[in-house]
Amino acid sequence: MAYNEAIMDHFSKPRNVGEIEDPDGVGEVGNPVCGDMMKFTIKVKDDRLDDVKFLTFGCGAAIAVSSKVSEMAKGKTLDEAMQITNKDVAEALGGLPGNKMHCSNLGADALHKAIEDYRERQK
Repeated sequence: MAYNEAIMDHFSKPRNVGEIEDPDGVGEVGNPVCGDMMKFTIKVKDDRLDDVKFLTFGCGAAIAVSSKVSEMAKGKTLDEAMQITNKDVAEALGGLPGNKMHCSNLGADALHKAIEDYRERQK
């Protein structure tokens, strides 16, 4: 299976890897079928994602997706970030091989869960 240049770039040089200390929100997802696990932590300032970090255990596509989602989300309002879809992520990476499309679902889902967690904590 061949990955395109964008996927290889995000896989070999992932952006925003790590975990935010004392995060405002945490989102964790996993796919037991393929073994991919993603954890997103966020910092929110003035209703915007001030910082986004991720830890991912998985294949190259899962790492690339996490990296791309973190880039796409940083600086956006919470509502804008909630609009990032699985399809948006795959398109931003120039497409994913069919058997790796499930990886793009995990990235957006983990981000959305982190935002939902933040919103719950604000109540």
